[in-house]
Amino acid sequence: MAGEKLIAENRRARHDYNFLERVEAGLALQGSEVKSLRQGHAILQRAYADPRDDEIWLVGLHLPPYEQSSQPHDPDRDRKLLLHRRQIDKLSSQVAERGLTLVPTRLYFKNGRVKVELAVARGKEQRDKRRDIADRETKRRLERELKSRR
Repeated sequence: MAGEKLIAENRRARHDYNFLERVEAGLALQGSEVKSLRQGHAILQRAYADPRDDEIWLVGLHLPPYEQSSQPHDPDRDRKLLLHRRQIDKLSSQVAERGLTLVPTRLYFKNGRVKVELAVARGKEQRDKRRDIADRETKRRLERELKSRR
């Protein structure tokens, strides 16, 4: 994608959740956090978004402190997501529905700003995960067979 630089991706989320909808959100950060992100340091795997007090917060994102900073930031603090009011209301009502959660899938720079791609997701059960793995294996096997016949 033009103008985007990927910082971190939550590939595990595709295995654990079925994505229903994706939304792009801004992220409210301190200066040293942006410097740390420019170095490519971020751990997104255990993060999730939590609606509280008519706002949505990103919880569990780990940004290691920037080494040259005179005032280092708290690496595990909750960070506010920047969304329009209608988006916040819509996402909050979807999360209030049983079984849905907001999972960050990607963290990236877009035109110099830090963005988070959130997915409204439903958790997969163990049998769904096994079925997905089996489907992937059969597709690979079929493609190998077709390739060997050419």
